[in-house]
Amino acid sequence: MNTASIVSRVFSFCTTLRDDGVPANPPFGKKSSMSFTNEEGGQATDELTYNRQDFWATPSNKQLNFVQHIRSMLNTTGRAAVVVPDNVLFEGGAGETIRRKLLESTDLHTILRLPTGIFYARGVKANVIFFDNRVASPSPWTRAVWYYDYRTNVHHTLKKRPMRFEHLTDFIQCCNPRNRHERTPTWDPETNPEGRWRRFSYEELIARDKASLDVFWLKDKTLTDHDNLPEPEALAEEIIDNLEAGLASFREVLAGLGKRA
Repeated sequence: MNTASIVSRVFSFCTTLRDDGVPANPPFGKKSSMSFTNEEGGQATDELTYNRQDFWATPSNKQLNFVQHIRSMLNTTGRAAVVVPDNVLFEGGAGETIRRKLLESTDLHTILRLPTGIFYARGVKANVIFFDNRVASPSPWTRAVWYYDYRTNVHHTLKKRPMRFEHLTDFIQCCNPRNRHERTPTWDPETNPEGRWRRFSYEELIARDKASLDVFWLKDKTLTDHDNLPEPEALAEEIIDNLEAGLASFREVLAGLGKRA
């Protein structure tokens, strides 16, 4: 079962309005461009632009635009679960605008932090954001966001240890689908500092730099406990993932510099 199928199953367990929801795993990346022949007969490219009056902003980040598009598709009682890369949670500029609007106009109640090693594209760090659409209101709809950290100290590989649906059964139980307003955190600073399920209030999140939703609280044990290191193969794959993710970022920067020249 691939990641998109797992997310779809998790969504079906975590929501009761299955006929009025959107589970989605849109493509990651920057906004597309089109190629054309210029007046000199050479090939040139131009960025595709969006003119959506129902969007809060139109950045080059495809995923931010997909989140807005999905929100616009929902009925006033619709629910969504969307796989997004980490930069959707912390990117500034339009990203900050969209996060603030999402927190205000929808009930963004849950974020599931996914581990690396579950996508065919190496180095992908992703999350699932769960939000319920709401009618216009003078006050923010989001009261708190519940986080489940299934990334820190979690190691998966596509071949030998792929992520399966059963790995997320604890998350589903924590979500308390029958009544998500009666959730109980597993994290406690005194009794269980390793708890993966934690609540952050709207006020706490909106006060963060750029309204960042990129939140972590668990310690990476591989930094302090050498006996807890992953298998050599998993460690090697993680190193390759990080290197390839870095190279991809450099390619994006280089492509941007080329377009400005």
